[in-house]
Amino acid sequence: MSARRVLVTGGAGFVGSHLVDALLQRGDRVRIFDNLDPQVHPERRKPQWVPADAEFVLGDMRDADGVRDSLRDIDVVYHLAAAVGVGQSMYQIADYTAVNTLGTAHLLQSLVDDRGDVQKVVVASSMSIYGEGRYARPDGGEPRATLRTLDRLRAHEWEPRDVDGAVLAPVPTDESKPLDPTSIYALTKADQEKMVLQIGAAYDIPAVALRFFNIYGPRQSLSNPYTGVAAIFSSRLLNGQPPLVFEDGGQKRDFVSVYDIVQALLLSAEEEAAAGKAFNVGSGRAVTVNEVASILASVLGTELEAQIVDKYRVGDIRHCFSDISLAREVLGYEPRVTFEQGMQELVAWLQEQDRPKDGVEAHAAELAARGLTL
Repeated sequence: MSARRVLVTGGAGFVGSHLVDALLQRGDRVRIFDNLDPQVHPERRKPQWVPADAEFVLGDMRDADGVRDSLRDIDVVYHLAAAVGVGQSMYQIADYTAVNTLGTAHLLQSLVDDRGDVQKVVVASSMSIYGEGRYARPDGGEPRATLRTLDRLRAHEWEPRDVDGAVLAPVPTDESKPLDPTSIYALTKADQEKMVLQIGAAYDIPAVALRFFNIYGPRQSLSNPYTGVAAIFSSRLLNGQPPLVFEDGGQKRDFVSVYDIVQALLLSAEEEAAAGKAFNVGSGRAVTVNEVASILASVLGTELEAQIVDKYRVGDIRHCFSDISLAREVLGYEPRVTFEQGMQELVAWLQEQDRPKDGVEAHAAELAARGLTL
């Protein structure tokens, strides 16, 4: 395969940097476009893992001219840049909308005005756009609703119910499940996905959306209280503090290694049949939040137990884990890293890092002050 010229927006970040490594290893020429957001990069400088043989452009998705310039002489675009975090998005509405929705609009406007050499666009979507995952009734039937009313949440009744009060059982979520974003972050991720796929179809630009589930792995920001739960829990444990768990910790999620995410990103740009489609990218396995806290504590050699907050955080959902049949069938995607293997590697990396700043309690206090926890 001949070398491609590839743009990775957000390429200095967690997922983007691993993708950049893989692209360079293949022999591609890579341009990184990243604003080094201080929430992710506290020192506001390139992290040490940004390779010297990748072109680095300091730029912001909110800068239309900068975005347009970054597309010069590019064959493939991986659009990963985004403001991340459910809770924070509920009080930084304009920022999330500007970075995620408007930033994607700038990218697409540039391609519409002058497509240049671009042959493929892959956008990072999110499982958060589903809202609640799929559920089944006790009799196996399809529920009419997945209700978590405020009265029940205040009473600490966490499980969704159907309209007749029947408690529902979570089942794997496939791509046909109707979207129901429950936070500003989720809404903007749905915007990104739909905008890229719509403009791709209208202008005959092959486009793919990958709906990432809960990603973990080395290089995840440990000082950012809005990042993934594995990194947040790790940061707490490394500071001698118990992980804070909302609700009762029984929430089921799908935790997928960053290396499997990169696998899906590479496959999506290569497979012609992927154009115009959205794919779940996860492990296909459900793990509870309590299990994550317990496994991390065990691997880190601490007896600290999770602190159950027993509160609901506005914008959160109860259960969502992936059905990855479509990605297997079309992309040839197959998860290679088990959760246990991935946690061991994450912890090995964690133990080489400086002790992270723990901002979790401040974040929780901010949410409470704004009435975003019940």
